[in-house]
Amino acid sequence: MRLRRLRPGMLPIETESLARALLGCALVRESTDGRTAGRIVETEAYLPDDPACHAFVGKTKRNASLFGPPHRAYVYLIYGTAFCFNVSSERDGEGAGVLVRALEPLEGIALMQERRAVASVRELCRGPGRLCEAFAIDRSFDGVDIVRDERLWLARANGEGLDVRRGRRIGVTRAATLPLRFFAAGNPYVSGPARLNEA
Repeated sequence: MRLRRLRPGMLPIETESLARALLGCALVRESTDGRTAGRIVETEAYLPDDPACHAFVGKTKRNASLFGPPHRAYVYLIYGTAFCFNVSSERDGEGAGVLVRALEPLEGIALMQERRAVASVRELCRGPGRLCEAFAIDRSFDGVDIVRDERLWLARANGEGLDVRRGRRIGVTRAATLPLRFFAAGNPYVSGPARLNEA
């Protein structure tokens, strides 16, 4: 599959706009084991004044990548076992980002299955921790420019025909009612209960 890299300036920097724009783009990971690629089908926006955003407490060594420049990877560990991949947003110094929650596998499916020890294609990248494991994304990617990096980058993919909806974020207790989750309605690779993915 021919994937054309996104050029600098093609993505918005405003958080909600970026969360929507990333849907349909392909995330590509190049490694010595081979290439993996997947179409982004679910994201969550975390705003500068959002108590659920890691940047809300101010800039620290751990969350520094959220403060920009925009379109940098912010990778963090949850539960001591799983990584989450985010894309920084807003102007340099603002502190905001977009969590990539789910991918539809496009390339390197056998490699993803090997990394995750999971046969089901549907379950390979259906959730933030799962997609990071399938793509071998860890803290070493924190801070990389995902538009210009050679190991982890974004490409154009077929985003036409996606029925983009928005709703509440998953697993968030602060600002829980904000409709900041964006997803391709009806897509089987979107995470969470099916009832949350239709409206």
